[in-house]
Amino acid sequence: MLQSTPSYMVFYRPARTHTTSEGPISMIILKNVTLRRGSKVLLDSTSVTLNPGEKTGLVGRNGAGKSSLFAVLNGTLHEDGGEFSIPAQWRMSQVAQDMPETAQSATDFVVDGDTLLLAAQAEVDAALAGDDGMQMAHAYMALHDAGAHDAPARAQALILGLGFSVAELDKPVNSFSGGWRMRLQLARALMCPSDLLLLDEPTNHLDLDALVWLEAWLKNYAGTMVVISHDREFLDAVTGVTLHIDHGKLVRYSGNYSKFEDMRAEQMLLQQAAAAKQQEKAAHLQKFIDRFKAKASKAKQAQSRVKALERMEKIAPILADADFQFEFKEPSNLPNPMLAMSDASFGYPPPADAAAGMAPTVIVQNINRSVLAGQRIGILGANGQGKSTFVKTIAGALQPIAGDVIRGKGLNIGYFSQQELDVLRPGDTPLEHMFRLVRDTPANVRPSAMDCREQGLRNFLGTFNFSGDMVKQAVGSMSGGEKARLVLCMIVWQRPNLLLLDEPTNHLDLATREALSVALNEFEGSVMLVSHDRALLRAVCDEFWLVSRGGMKDFDGDLDDYQVYLLDEARRRRETAAATVL
Repeated sequence: MLQSTPSYMVFYRPARTHTTSEGPISMIILKNVTLRRGSKVLLDSTSVTLNPGEKTGLVGRNGAGKSSLFAVLNGTLHEDGGEFSIPAQWRMSQVAQDMPETAQSATDFVVDGDTLLLAAQAEVDAALAGDDGMQMAHAYMALHDAGAHDAPARAQALILGLGFSVAELDKPVNSFSGGWRMRLQLARALMCPSDLLLLDEPTNHLDLDALVWLEAWLKNYAGTMVVISHDREFLDAVTGVTLHIDHGKLVRYSGNYSKFEDMRAEQMLLQQAAAAKQQEKAAHLQKFIDRFKAKASKAKQAQSRVKALERMEKIAPILADADFQFEFKEPSNLPNPMLAMSDASFGYPPPADAAAGMAPTVIVQNINRSVLAGQRIGILGANGQGKSTFVKTIAGALQPIAGDVIRGKGLNIGYFSQQELDVLRPGDTPLEHMFRLVRDTPANVRPSAMDCREQGLRNFLGTFNFSGDMVKQAVGSMSGGEKARLVLCMIVWQRPNLLLLDEPTNHLDLATREALSVALNEFEGSVMLVSHDRALLRAVCDEFWLVSRGGMKDFDGDLDDYQVYLLDEARRRRETAAATVL
């Protein structure tokens, strides 16, 4: 039976290990393992070995069994057949998925992730209670060896690296929103000394600056690591082995995700496993490449985009695994400019209960920019600089604090917010969401009357893999990926000419992210994209705008240059924090 897991774990499993003729095992071994969840067979008599120090990416379609395999590795789920072995002396750390509710400060909460330190402190407390001088000396030595003298500084380095400010180090954990509490759970797991680190979607709640910092940290991690992620560039940066769950088998590939993708594409082509789908998709992609490559080669910052286009021919096998593929309809008109910002300042008005005369909070100011038809803009900026505030104001969810945002005649915005999944009504079905969308959409921009009737809406939902009884399933019972798919469905139905996308990939698997990338590249309108998915940014955006220190400017480098910029900014924050502590 699956049991709840704590925020960090240190396990010793003599009952789950064995000794060979050469001595105790020093690697993770799965031998002819079978694993079932109910009547479904997730692993079918499969074998694999993971060596000490290897950093492994665990990939596979949603529902293939990745999280269940993690449960086997951490001991909360047992195999139904075969043998599983892990070195008895290995300490294990894993991020808790529960939302912490505690008044502890952020620093103290993360310090408590250091299990060696906690054990040493308990030994000191026991020695003091027993008034045993010898035990006391031993206990204080263990406390020193556990790094008690610099534990708060180590914890704060993790917290700051994951995007918190110096002012937040002493704030209580329960004062943060859910996404920030999950960052603290991640920091707490990294604080725990471990020989095996299990990370399940660690990038979901991170901005790009925190993601770049995490990559650097994981590259220096000395233990064995297994990570589940749908971020291809993250996997490429931190893993050297890829473990693919495919039709009940664990297939090991030497190399990061891109190398796995290349090898698997070659295998699928050789096997003709999805010949019809691949040929159809290859023809579709070739048409797309022929159509757009010339344009991209002339764009100001097109080099990374050209590389992405050249890669598209070989992703057909990956797209064949996608749960669904889609396209944005051609916009009915393309105003030019789409919108214009004149001396605009963006931020938040005073709260409703604020004292009279309280000034609004200004985050980004003095913006003079236009968005033209066909532009593909990536919005960059370190955490807290105002990317989401900027996008919310363009979308109309916030009003400018000063200046003007002038919309072109006929502008129709499709907006995917980071909080969009929360906006969905949990008790309503996909069909009810679509009916409400019809009611809320002006008659002059709706699709045809037939498409607005129940059968037309059912047909449209079916193109996004909502078919049969799913159209009447309560949204609250759906997975994050299914909710994201519904939001995309609703955006496509509105036939926008400007897409504002704020972290659209958080709940999408790798194959669906590739499908989104293709759909965005075929879109005839304008795109403004905030994302920590660098593969999507590279494939879609021809230029970048940087939100930084209260203003906005063109970013003249590419995403590799931007990563250097983010690391420099993170270093500057750490130095400022250290100076503040001193």
